[in-house]
Amino acid sequence: MSDVNSEADRIIGLYDRHAQVWDEGRSRSLFERAWLSRFLDLVPCGASLLDIGCGSGEPIAGFFIRAGYDLVGVDSSAAMIALCSTRHPTNEWHVADMRALSLGRTFAGILAWDSFFHLTQSDQRGMFRLFREHAAPGAALMFTSGPRDGVAMGVFFGEPLFHASLDPEEYRTLLSAHGFETIAHVAEDPATGGHTIWLARLK
Repeated sequence: MSDVNSEADRIIGLYDRHAQVWDEGRSRSLFERAWLSRFLDLVPCGASLLDIGCGSGEPIAGFFIRAGYDLVGVDSSAAMIALCSTRHPTNEWHVADMRALSLGRTFAGILAWDSFFHLTQSDQRGMFRLFREHAAPGAALMFTSGPRDGVAMGVFFGEPLFHASLDPEEYRTLLSAHGFETIAHVAEDPATGGHTIWLARLK
């Protein structure tokens, strides 16, 4: 497993090398819209949002910005953040590893869509403390995971791409242990192309 997990350390370099091509191929259809709307239903209008693993800033970060939310984006890829800064220059963008995130402020909503699941299982467990540290009272949290415990390797422009997931009951336990109530969980949602989605709220 350690050899497979080492692929997780290559994620940053993969996205840096392929940022432009990834961005050009990223769907702008907003197939995620229904879930983004459910997330925003838990957040006051115009509130502060934290997008962890924001990629190139489109379409999700841009959707929130255009809706009038105060969005801060974080991504480990400097090339991705450069695209964000070009597209949305008045927003705050950070090149940072989510595993060591320490922004010194809290947010009404925290999103980790298609990013959190690139971490090893151990690192995923550690993220719940960081989610809590950046969550304002009553904050919404939404992230995507795999549908079941294990590691799954994909392919990213010809290179191995790491994904991992915990058992769903462990996610529920971690959310509860850090003060979050699970609002919704759908495994392999067909409306989003098979994404497994968690929506929670800080109690």
